[in-house]
Order: sequence, then C-alpha cells, then structure tokens
Amino acid sequence: METIGFVGVGKIGMPISENLIKSGYRVLGYRRGSLAEFEKLGGQPAKSPAEIGKQCDVVFSCVPTVEAVDEVVNGPDGLIHSARAGQVIVELGSHPIPDKQKHVAPLAAKGAAYLDGEVSGTPGMVAARKGVIYLGGDADAAKKIEPIIKGFADLSIYFGPFGGASKVKLINNLLVSINIAAAAEAMALGLKAGVDIDAMIKAVANGSGGSTQFGIRAPWMAQRKFQPIQGSPALLSHYFGMIDNWAASIGVATPLFDRAVELYQHCADMGLDKDNDVAVMIDVLNDIPRKKK
Repeated sequence: METIGFVGVGKIGMPISENLIKSGYRVLGYRRGSLAEFEKLGGQPAKSPAEIGKQCDVVFSCVPTVEAVDEVVNGPDGLIHSARAGQVIVELGSHPIPDKQKHVAPLAAKGAAYLDGEVSGTPGMVAARKGVIYLGGDADAAKKIEPIIKGFADLSIYFGPFGGASKVKLINNLLVSINIAAAAEAMALGLKAGVDIDAMIKAVANGSGGSTQFGIRAPWMAQRKFQPIQGSPALLSHYFGMIDNWAASIGVATPLFDRAVELYQHCADMGLDKDNDVAVMIDVLNDIPRKKK
C-alpha cells in the first residue's frame, strides 16, 4: 500500500485525504490542530511535516498563509530536512506566486520537485470528487502524480510552467466572486417580485443564465441557509488583493470584479463575512437601497 503525505488536513485536506483512503492509499497527515477526525477516517497521524517527508515520496500541502507555507517547507521540522531525489511536493493552498515559487530551487537542490497546485471547488465538491485540481511546474513530476490525483479527483489539468495553476485559480475566483454577487442580485429580485422561487431556480439553473454558483447557492439564498459554511465571504476575499495586483501588473481592467469587491466589503461592514456561507450575499443585496443616477 503506497503512503501519501498530507500537510494541513483542514476543510480541503480532509475530504482529499478521505478520498485517498477510500482509493486504497495509506495517508499520513499533519496539522497544528486535532487529527481526531482524520484518524476516524482511517488516516495515520504524523508529528511534523519532516516526519511525513521521510516516509512519503509524494506530499501534498494545503495551508492558509504564506507564513504557514514557509514553516511547512523551511521550519525546524520542515519538508526541506527530509527532501530527497524523486520526491514530489505539491502546495495546494492559494498564495502569491513569488511566495510559492521561492521554494522551488531549495527543494530542487535536494532533488525534490515542488509543484504549484490549486483546488477549484467547495469542500462538498471535493468530497464528491468534483473539485478540479490545477497543476503547474515540472512536467515529469506532474505526470508522476496523475494516478494519485485520480484517487481523489475526477479531473486535473496541467498548466505548464510554475505559476500557471495559480493564475487560473485567480481567474476562476474572479468569476466565482462575480457569479455569487450576480446570483444574490437575481435572487433578491425574484424574491421581491413574488414569483414561484423553486420554479425560477430550476428554470435559471438549467437555462442560459445559470452558473455553478447559482445552482449551489440560489436555494440556500431562498431559504436564508448560511450554515454550514462551504465558503465564507472572508475566505473568498482572501483572493481579492492577489487578483487586483495581478490584473494591474498586466494592465487588464476589471470593472465587474471591482464592483463585486465593493459588495463584499459591504458584507464585511455588516459583520456577516466570517461566520456565514457566501450565500449570505442575499442579505447584503437586500441591505442596499436602489438608487437612480
């Protein structure tokens, strides 16, 4: 039985690990918090990233901050200390490309490949194997881990040089932020108009105006169901600075995204951004008075 390592067994790491276990892999996991749930799924706990690196030829990491990535790779118990020839390490967390890419050369000096990875999808989608895995970096390393990725996701896409996966993730989340705001606006209109909401959701979700986000969140918006959280406005807002800086650096205007950012800021000002699913944007739209210009 092949052993796969996972550092950061959280909202995304947990369903990935569960699917790997179901696919017949032994999964060695580490996180700063409790690993009790991970162990219940059949995972094997580790005491550090370095311990995982010593036992695994393939290591996935999904941690929330640049500082956490640095600790995972370069900390006293980091992966750099157990890196070796032929090992593949994939960072699935979303961070500025330079902050990810700086780990490539030090790990390559030890013979390990460090890949730019991203996950597109909510925890529920990932659990159902419907999350899409993006990869960038060393082509041979990406090819090597394809069979393992098939153990937890139905689709993975390779985007060439390091940074390609991160760029596509930013494009994806630009659309996610706009589509959720648009879904909230449409639902606010439909609810106020008094139409048959269930029929409207079915019509739109299966028609030309539908989107993945509308299909998932419109029913929750209609019911004002904001828990359990699949993705909070605060979590989505994590990407906004990266999207804005990248678009500015290549000279692309983003007027729709800019307006969406204002709506998410309004959500934060209302105090709704951290403890609710993004479906709460329906309350944000309802809070904004109509203005004529």
